[in-house]
Amino acid sequence: MLIKQPFDEFLSFHYERVDETQMKVTLPIQPLFINSAGLVHGGIISTLADVAMGNIFRPDENNMQTVVTADLKVSFLRGATGEYLIADAHLVKRGRTLNHTDCLIYNNENQLVAKASGIFASI
Repeated sequence: MLIKQPFDEFLSFHYERVDETQMKVTLPIQPLFINSAGLVHGGIISTLADVAMGNIFRPDENNMQTVVTADLKVSFLRGATGEYLIADAHLVKRGRTLNHTDCLIYNNENQLVAKASGIFASI
């Protein structure tokens, strides 16, 4: 089960749960996402990482999220272009209240375009 949010649906994310600690999210690149340099806007890439890492954690019985982002760091390694981006997120450490995650983001040519880390607070 995944958290359903209108913003995520607007971006046309495709989700794949690999296992209990890993999530892959694919984002089709749309013209709206391209900045004036001809690359995918950094905010879109950050959102992709945040959504992938946040969806590692299963929703509650009412399909509501069980964590919120407490800290998000994104490093951009190459300009993102192509047909789609894939975020490969995994749990690093689950804590009582804080959970640490990492995420690598690739383009459709399997080139690493960004890496992210996040801390998610249990709610």
